[in-house]
Amino acid sequence: MAPILGDLIGVLIQTLSIYTLVLLVRVLLSWFPNLDWSNPVLSGVSAITDPYLNAFRGLIPPVGGLDLSAIVAFLALQLIQTLLEQSRVFFYPTVY
Repeated sequence: MAPILGDLIGVLIQTLSIYTLVLLVRVLLSWFPNLDWSNPVLSGVSAITDPYLNAFRGLIPPVGGLDLSAIVAFLALQLIQTLLEQSRVFFYPTVY
């Protein structure tokens, strides 16, 4: 049972890594105000990342016109990834 759970945690870690990359693309694209967000690729990226970012936007108001919620969102993802990696050591103690 432990190897299966350890593998599941590994999949979650990889999924969060991919989501972090998608979130980074979303944040970088937000610097270009003339983008057509009705483009299927851009609207897909927006649909995937905006609910997560909106959770932090409700907590942290923009400061001087800058949306700092993305920084907190990245930190939260990094914290979750680190906690999952540390819990994975519990299931595979000899590998790490």
